[in-house]
Amino acid sequence: MVTLRDLVYGVYERRLVRSMSGAPRPRHVGVILDGNRRWARQAGANSVSHGHQAGADHIVDLLGWCTEAQVEVVTLWLLSSDNLSRPAEELLPLLDIIDATVTDLASADRPWRVHPVGALDLLRDSTVRILKEADESTRDKTGLVVNVAIGYGGRREIADAVRSLLQEHVTKGTPLEQVASVLDVEHIADHLYTRGQPDLDLVIRTSGEQRLGGFMLWQSAHSEFYFCDALWPDFRRIDFLRALRSYAQRERRHGV
Repeated sequence: MVTLRDLVYGVYERRLVRSMSGAPRPRHVGVILDGNRRWARQAGANSVSHGHQAGADHIVDLLGWCTEAQVEVVTLWLLSSDNLSRPAEELLPLLDIIDATVTDLASADRPWRVHPVGALDLLRDSTVRILKEADESTRDKTGLVVNVAIGYGGRREIADAVRSLLQEHVTKGTPLEQVASVLDVEHIADHLYTRGQPDLDLVIRTSGEQRLGGFMLWQSAHSEFYFCDALWPDFRRIDFLRALRSYAQRERRHGV
């Protein structure tokens, strides 16, 4: 049954869409999907896994909105490296939910290219296998690129990038002094988990927290940030449109 509130929100959504006609749109959007556990507690659920599942079920909606907005890349922070220290009774069901979510996003009837970003060596073997299969099976798709950040930490990514760069030059027999003399930001960027992708234009964090928490530290150097009070499972299309409107209204100086 359509309520008066639904009608009002529908009118407001359409007005937002019209107001952004021709406005700048972000190429790469990062989303920190925060608030699943609080949502579960507020719902009176017996387990926080109820919130994790509700949040996972909402991801397809977000990717649809991003496709409509002609976003090219979305990075979803599903699990931080710090989260891996959570108790097994919470972590293992969460990993199961993530496995099922990635499998669904990479299924044949989905148009998206799924790309894992994170320290795969920190994850269990079954999750690593699913992430690698999703990456391989969607490699030739031409739709939205969906980075699934699992076991991800920004500091760890930069350390991994530098380590990879040094290992590459060791393999070539390049003296360390020569590497040090030519090393610059582009060399490091070429070894990040997101190499070849545009940096983040817009970072959205739900649940009212106003911090990055280590999310995409390198790629967010010139990002715009949008913090939303809604818990992730309650995040609506209208909240997403507000984030895009906020982005479009800002004067991006890129450090100038």
